[in-house]
Amino acid sequence: MKEVIPRETIEKIYAAAKIEEVVSDYVTLRKRGANLIGLCPFHNEKTGSFTVSPSKGIYKCFGCGASGHAVGFIMEIEQCSFVEALKQLGKKYHIEVEEREMTQEEQQRQDKRESMFVVNEFANEWFQKQLWDTEEGRAIGLSYFLGRGLREDIIKKYQLGYSPEKGNPLAKALKAKGFKEEFITNDVDTKIGVGVVGKAEDGRLYDRFRDRVMFPIFTVSGKPVAFAGRILKKKENVGKYVNSPDSLIYSKTNELYGLFQAKQAIARADMCYLVEGQMDVISMYQSGIENVVASGGTALTKPQIRLIQRFTSNITVLYDGDAAGIHAALRGIDMFLEEGFNVKVVLLPDGEDPDSFAQNHDSTEFIQYIKDHQTDFIRFKSALLSKDAGNDPFKRAELIKDITASIANIPDMITRQVYIKDCAERLHMSEKVLTTEVIKLRRKKAEERAKEKAEKSEERIQNSEASAVVTEAPVIQSAPQKLSEPQTPLEQNYYNLMQLVVRYGERPIEVEGAVYTIGEVIIWTLKNDGIAAPQPVYQVIMDEFLQHFKDEGFVSEQFFKFHPNPQVSALAVDMIAEKYRFATPDNEGRLGALVTQLLYEIKLTVIKMQIDQLEADLKAAQEAQDWNRQLELLRYQPELLAQRNEICRILGNRVINV
Repeated sequence: MKEVIPRETIEKIYAAAKIEEVVSDYVTLRKRGANLIGLCPFHNEKTGSFTVSPSKGIYKCFGCGASGHAVGFIMEIEQCSFVEALKQLGKKYHIEVEEREMTQEEQQRQDKRESMFVVNEFANEWFQKQLWDTEEGRAIGLSYFLGRGLREDIIKKYQLGYSPEKGNPLAKALKAKGFKEEFITNDVDTKIGVGVVGKAEDGRLYDRFRDRVMFPIFTVSGKPVAFAGRILKKKENVGKYVNSPDSLIYSKTNELYGLFQAKQAIARADMCYLVEGQMDVISMYQSGIENVVASGGTALTKPQIRLIQRFTSNITVLYDGDAAGIHAALRGIDMFLEEGFNVKVVLLPDGEDPDSFAQNHDSTEFIQYIKDHQTDFIRFKSALLSKDAGNDPFKRAELIKDITASIANIPDMITRQVYIKDCAERLHMSEKVLTTEVIKLRRKKAEERAKEKAEKSEERIQNSEASAVVTEAPVIQSAPQKLSEPQTPLEQNYYNLMQLVVRYGERPIEVEGAVYTIGEVIIWTLKNDGIAAPQPVYQVIMDEFLQHFKDEGFVSEQFFKFHPNPQVSALAVDMIAEKYRFATPDNEGRLGALVTQLLYEIKLTVIKMQIDQLEADLKAAQEAQDWNRQLELLRYQPELLAQRNEICRILGNRVINV
C-alpha cells in the first residue's frame, strides 16, 4: 500500500513540531526543572503528573502511563488518524502536506471522521458567506447581530453565520460539491453524518437550520464540530434553537461553547467564567472579558469540566435571577468541587443576564461587580437552601444532607474542615454531626470508586493481553495502545536491555579488543544464549535494529521514537521518558560496564529459572519413585549451581553504583 503522505514531508513535520508548543494548545504547562508539567488531558487527576520533555520531544503521564511524541499526542487528543494529525501539524507549522494519489481501496476506507469535519468546514464557510455576501443574510442575520450590539470584528471572530429560509440551498450546494449523502445527513444508530441536512420520509433533503442565525461550535483546536441555529421569527411548534445531532465527531456533553477562543485567556488569568448561552459568551468577550465559556444550555458534565481543567482549576459561575435555573445548575457545580476546583458564584441583578449586563457595562465595571458580589459555592448554596427551607424541620434536614453532600465532594481535607466549621455556625448545627455525615458520604464514594477501579483494571488487563500482538502495518491509523508492564524478573531484565538498545543502541563499545555497537552486543548475546523475547514487540525492535543500524545517520532513539508501528513507538517513548531504576551514564566506558552487568543479570535470571524447574522435576521424580529420572536430573544440578555461583561472584565484583 502506498503512503498517503511522502516520507520527506513526515520527516519535516517531525522536525518542526515542538512537543511543548503542540501540547500547550491543549494543556496549561508550567516549568519544573528542565521539563514542563501540567494536568493530564487523558485521565482525571488533581495533581499534575503529565510531563513534557522539550529536549527529548516527548510527553509522559506518570499517572495513567500515556506517552508519545507530538504526532501521537494529536492523534490521542483529537482521536484522529495518523494522516489527520500530520495535516493538523503541517498547518500549524506552515508545512504543505501533499497527498499522493490514493488507490480506489484507500479512497473507500478514508476516515469517516475526517469526511464529516470537511462537511462542517464547508458548511461553516457557507453560513458565513450567506451572512455577509447575500441580501437576505445582511438584512436578516447581520442586522440581528448588529442589533444585539455586536461589532463586526466580534461576529467574524466567532464565525457567526446565517442559513436562508427557502429553497434548501445548503443541501443543493453540498450535493453539487460532491459530498456523500451519508456525511451531510445523520444516522441516529451509527452516528455517521453531521446532520446539517435532514432527510424527509419521502427521501427529500432539506436544510436543518433554515431561517436561523448560526453559531458554530469548535473543538479545542479550532475545528468546527457542530452548529447551533437560533430562529428569529416566532413560529408555533418550532424551538428557538436547533442543534447538530450527536455524531461520530460531536457529543454535546463533550464540548463547551467558546473554549477555542477563550483558552489562552483562561490560561493567562488562571480563571474561567462559566455562563449558559452563546450570546452571553460573545457579549462578555466583546466587553473585554475573554476567559468565558458556555455550557450551551445543557446540564454540566464531567468531560466539559475536564476541558476547563486543562487550563485552570478556578471557576466563577454567573447566574441570572431565575430561581429554577439556579437550582438546576447547583447539581452540576458539585462536580466542580469533586474535581478539586475553587468555585465562586455571582448572582446578577434581577432582570439581567451576562449578555445584557455586558452590553451595559465595560469590562472594568463588570469585573468590579464580580469582585464585589462573588461568594464561594458552599456559602451560596447554604444561604439559598436555608431561605427555601425556612423553619420546616424536614426541609432543614434535607438542606443539611444537601450541603454535606457538596462538602463531601471536596478532595482537600483542610478545605473540607473549614467549610464544615463555617456551615455548622451558619446552620446552627453541631460540627461533630456534620463531620460524621461527611465522613460517611466520603467512605461510600470511596467504596464505589474502588469497585469501579477494579472493574476497569480487569478490562485493561484483557485489553492489554489482546494488544500484545504486533502488527506490521506501515501506516498508523489510530493512537497507540500501551504495552502491558513487565510482570516477571525475566520480562524486567529484557525490558532493561531493550531500553538500552532504544536509548543507546548505535553507540560503540569495545568487547575483547573489537568494537561493536551496544545494540549488536545485546542482541547477539541474547540470540547466542537462546534467551527468547518474552514480548513480540521486543523481537521487532531487535530485528529492526539489525536491519537499520548501519544506515547513514542512524540514531536509535529517534528511529524507534518515530517508528511507524504504533506499539514500537509507544514503547520507545516510555523507555525514553521513564525514571530509571538505575541511572544511564553518559560516559561510554561506564555504559559498556552497565551493558555487561545487565547481560549477566538476565543470564542469572534464566539460570535461576532452570534451577527452580530442575528442583520441581526432581520432586516429581521422587514422588513417582523414578530413580533413573532422578539420577539424570542430578547430573545437571552441579553445573547449574556452579554457573549461578560464578555469575553471582562476577556481579558482586562488578555491581555499578551510579
